[in-house]
Amino acid sequence: MVNSYRIASIPADGIGPEVVDSAIEVVEKLAQTLKTFTIEFTHIPWGTAYYKETGRYVDKNVLEILQGFDAALFGSVGAPDVPDHISLWGLLLAIRGPLQLYANVRPVRIFPGTQSPLRHADEGDIDWILVRENSEGEYCGQGGRSHLGQVWEAATEVALFTYVGIERIMRFAFETAQSRPRKLLTVVTKSNAMRNGMVLWDEVAAIVAKDFPDVRWDKMLVDAMTVRMVNNPKSLDTIVGTNLHMDILSDLAAALAGSIGVAPSSNLDPTRKNPSLFEPVHGSAFDITGKGVANPVATIWSAAEMLSWLGEKAAAKVLMDSVENVCRKNILTPDLGGNASTKDVTRAVCDEIETLGVAN
Repeated sequence: MVNSYRIASIPADGIGPEVVDSAIEVVEKLAQTLKTFTIEFTHIPWGTAYYKETGRYVDKNVLEILQGFDAALFGSVGAPDVPDHISLWGLLLAIRGPLQLYANVRPVRIFPGTQSPLRHADEGDIDWILVRENSEGEYCGQGGRSHLGQVWEAATEVALFTYVGIERIMRFAFETAQSRPRKLLTVVTKSNAMRNGMVLWDEVAAIVAKDFPDVRWDKMLVDAMTVRMVNNPKSLDTIVGTNLHMDILSDLAAALAGSIGVAPSSNLDPTRKNPSLFEPVHGSAFDITGKGVANPVATIWSAAEMLSWLGEKAAAKVLMDSVENVCRKNILTPDLGGNASTKDVTRAVCDEIETLGVAN
């Protein structure tokens, strides 16, 4: 039986339309070549242009619209003339929170033919899965401002940690670690200075760990973790942390692997009650928008993660093997030291899909 999927395409801002177009092109090529699944992308025009026209980043019935799809492929959000907190909360966080996409998964590795800025890091030394709590913590939206315009103006930003929120992301992280060959998990925290929420984080980690005796795990303070990622990358495999901590560490991880242009992410509802959303990490990158040099690999890899999540693991492998072959041939965009355009990389991946698809 050939499975069929309906995917919401939300390119949004900056280089988002460029890289999403590339990902759609290669996925459609993959479906046509393998003939093991069919896929239909439906464009949704949410983003800053939509906001300027309507006063909203998304439709009022945003959740109802998305629940009509099997998954969503997202580009980026943000524009120079709109404050970032308005665009982020108006679009991306308006989807993540209400749909309870509480597991943000960010795989990171060095691709063949590319180079880490770490002199001592070889291709296999950085092969990590970063798991970010995606629904509460430092980005829960609690807090406020008072005495506006006064020198004593005050602002609070409350980090909210719940037992259920910590337990479910910790269990997901241990399951992820358990599924990987090394069965190794590092829990990132800051419980020496943050004596309430982060201490609860530590306590729940220890409780959940009892259900996974085959998983080795350790704990790192977030500041020390930055040093370990640089000095001893081979000591890491699966990493879990809070919304803020992993937001920052995942960008560092992408840079250590060669470029944020190859960093994908998945916003998952592990219960599968809601459609999950897949997106590159790199953001809208207005400095290169329209120049044709945006790296499409992060979005293509995000699409591969989407296919794997939907159950098309064999197709996802063909797609990632194709990307690796393209990198190995030194067909790289400028962020990776090459001179290929977005379209060059896209065409090359399509060619590899055709070659590998025939071989399979």
